[in-house]
Amino acid sequence: MLGWVGNIEAETVQNASFRRVLFTGRHLQLTVMRLAPGEEIGIEQHADLDQFIRVEGGRALVTMGTERDQLEQHHDLLDDWAAIIPAGTWHNVVNSGDGHLSIYSLYAPPEHPDGAVHETKADADAAEAGHHH
Repeated sequence: MLGWVGNIEAETVQNASFRRVLFTGRHLQLTVMRLAPGEEIGIEQHADLDQFIRVEGGRALVTMGTERDQLEQHHDLLDDWAAIIPAGTWHNVVNSGDGHLSIYSLYAPPEHPDGAVHETKADADAAEAGHHH
């Protein structure tokens, strides 16, 4: 199939993996994620890509800043809320609710290997450590 077509809300809410890549194009990538209560993506910065995040279920705390240790912006996101994180911005996403957090994310350009599935955050961290070293 050229491109990706699907029910993004259903794909996001039904996802049981920490991260699953649904589509990778030359300039854009679509992933879905599920975080347990209190779980976080971890403080990160993407030097050369912009990221869009949308909450499809649960509650998220998104923090952003210009320095790793100065995430001065704090935003509570509920269902149907979104955030755009510009390239070079330090950020973190934390599940601040009592249930699972279901989000989808667009990376431009792509960030993860095409078709990657990371069942847990530990799997994602291990894959990223191997990818970046």
